[in-house]
Amino acid sequence: MKSSVYLDHAATTPLHPQVYEAMLPYLTESFGNPSSFHSIGKTVKDAIDKAREQIAALLNARSDEILFTSGGTESDNLAILGYARKNQDQGKHLITTRIEHHAVLEAMLHLEKKEGFEVTYLETDRDGLVFPEQVEAALREDTLLVSIMYANNEIGTIEPIAAIGNMIKKWSDAHKRPALKFHTDACQASGYLDLDVESLHVDMLTLNGSKMYGPKGIGLLYLKRTIKLQPLQFGGSQERAIRPGTEHVSGIIGMAKALELVQKDRENESKRLIPLRDRLIAGIQGSIKKTRLNGHPQQRLPNNVNISLMDIEGEALILYLDAHGIYASTGSACTSASLDPSHVILALGLPYEVAHGSLRFTLGHSTTKEDIEYVIDTLPPLVEKLRSLSPVRVDEKYFL
Repeated sequence: MKSSVYLDHAATTPLHPQVYEAMLPYLTESFGNPSSFHSIGKTVKDAIDKAREQIAALLNARSDEILFTSGGTESDNLAILGYARKNQDQGKHLITTRIEHHAVLEAMLHLEKKEGFEVTYLETDRDGLVFPEQVEAALREDTLLVSIMYANNEIGTIEPIAAIGNMIKKWSDAHKRPALKFHTDACQASGYLDLDVESLHVDMLTLNGSKMYGPKGIGLLYLKRTIKLQPLQFGGSQERAIRPGTEHVSGIIGMAKALELVQKDRENESKRLIPLRDRLIAGIQGSIKKTRLNGHPQQRLPNNVNISLMDIEGEALILYLDAHGIYASTGSACTSASLDPSHVILALGLPYEVAHGSLRFTLGHSTTKEDIEYVIDTLPPLVEKLRSLSPVRVDEKYFL
């Protein structure tokens, strides 16, 4: 038995050694408060400014368009709640999809249930894709914000964000609706896809340090400089008073370094991971009957394998795999405390039994061919054992 095969990189990634080295001085000797006027504080402030400039260059943005937050959830909330509340006099209609991260869906639901907004939840096709034509058909004269994730955190499907953003911009210009804005959660995309905000035609973009071999507890929101948000918290002038509070200095430094590294290496890493991803898919489906690949077969993240294994409970299989040193998940880590089936799998039109049997493997820097072969060898007998104990039998139409 191998001691450890970590295949849950969509939940979090280990800290890259170069990121740790970049952070270390700001955990020890460079400890000043960036808001202080003395030289110790100014040294730290200069480091934050440099990190902001580095990140802006990677996103093809301006440095004053980068806001640091505590992570992806806060960035999503700030984009949606902050923009909707600040600009509700321009419209109270919002658009999103049913497969978004809960940080987006729960924010939308709150606005819908508590603050009088109307939300259109777009359906996807069976592979999790939403199309520009769908979004355009849902746009109205009172639409204020569209939020669609760049790449799905559970099934790995990559959405046509640039095409959607371009369509929204043209529609906005044609209908004289400058208040209409487009936000994307790009947390899972940061290590594998282009993040040029101009090419993507986005007004707001969310990133999370812990998804890119950076530290936990740090995220950012790209916010086009013309956009006004209502803050979610109050108490200081940091981050243009939109996100006040003493900055997470080491986290900011670490995130800048992490983003630099993953974006520099994303093409090579994608080329390395795609054959491993495809081998894992083929190995599982070739050795285990009654399986279904979730997400688009080609238009998916290079590191994502999400498969429903029928007639079992995914949570039970996770425990069996853990005992064999294989670490995976059934879906989003943010909902791991819940026994409810994946809302993403259900949104694909699949029943609860299929959703309960979904398993997500997400590969990363440490993943090797040997790791993949070990999983392929280990998984079938575990599935067979669980199926022998399970009373569930899923109709074959769901895995054809």
